[in-house]
Amino acid sequence: MQISGKVKLPEGKRVAVNIGCDFDAASVWMGTFKKFSPAYMARGEFGAEVGTPRLLKLFEKYNIKASWCIPGHTVDTHTDICKEIVKLGHEVCHHGYAHEDPTNLSYEEEEKIMKMGLEALEKIDVKPRGYRSPAWDYSPNTLSILEKYGFSFDSSLMGNDLYPYRPRPVEVNVDKGNVFGSPSSIVEIPVSWFLDDFPTQEYVIGGGEGMRSTQEVFERWKSIFDYACDSEEGACFVLTTHPQTIGRAHTIQMLEQLIQYMESRDAWFATLGDIFDSYVENK
Repeated sequence: MQISGKVKLPEGKRVAVNIGCDFDAASVWMGTFKKFSPAYMARGEFGAEVGTPRLLKLFEKYNIKASWCIPGHTVDTHTDICKEIVKLGHEVCHHGYAHEDPTNLSYEEEEKIMKMGLEALEKIDVKPRGYRSPAWDYSPNTLSILEKYGFSFDSSLMGNDLYPYRPRPVEVNVDKGNVFGSPSSIVEIPVSWFLDDFPTQEYVIGGGEGMRSTQEVFERWKSIFDYACDSEEGACFVLTTHPQTIGRAHTIQMLEQLIQYMESRDAWFATLGDIFDSYVENK
């Protein structure tokens, strides 16, 4: 059975809300979509030069500390704005080096990327407590590498939706049932594609269709938040955004509308680290 837990909320608050900013910049186009043209690099540049400043301004307006998951490549390319994120007191998590898919990497290849990401983050004085896998995928070695490097929490998996839990290695079989290993020392703060801006908004030729109505996205995110508020106790709502996506004029207005709505319903805006620190395991 999965071991999960609740979030101990501050008095008067109804649900923990984390706004994650996966600051991929160009790396998502290179690492995930294998696109290297100047046009795709410009989309990443927009995230660094326009989207991120807009988000920082919005978070300052509502006194929100967000969790910025930053690949090392973004740190090495857009160093100054990454330093600004740190200076403003936001949380920074490890997010690979160039948004690599770890699925088929060897242990040595994956560990090399882990070290490259850590070295880049060290340049902006960050020693991350948390990790988010690029494109939310794992290799069979990912969990043990995170344990080896002393991470406290991960936010990449979907074994739950509104509650943190202990991830387990899984032996995958097709001729018999899968076999789970022992729960990890790491706490998983789960994510969901339903709470991600990228799939519904980003148009990728030959890939994602994107460009869906922001009202449709708002209604889905509001519905999930309302369920967490009204039907669950000690839940967390983990939203994943991307500066090059949510930083557009039409999407950032939708995000502000959502923040105002959640604020009116006593949301506790928290970093992933805050949620980890408030995690109480079920007996």
